[in-house]
Amino acid sequence: MNGIPTRQQVESLKERYPVGTRVVLHHMDDPYAPVPSGTKGTVTYVDDMGQIGVKWDNGSSLSLVPGEDSFSKASEPEKTKISRGMSR
Repeated sequence: MNGIPTRQQVESLKERYPVGTRVVLHHMDDPYAPVPSGTKGTVTYVDDMGQIGVKWDNGSSLSLVPGEDSFSKASEPEKTKISRGMSR
């Protein structure tokens, strides 16, 4: 997202990346970024500037900037619910 995002753009990001969403970083154009490509993390917030706060699995808490950083939702294996029959 280049420039200042509109309120509608920020709300759209909040809907798409709610707190708890798992993401994976593809590329961060920052030579000082401690988050390597392929690292997964959990969204902790979306601020009013449209930055997505992430708690990365490597311990970092660096935010993503849509339009600058390349990332996507992580595909998590679907959890299956096992139902147990009651025996008498």
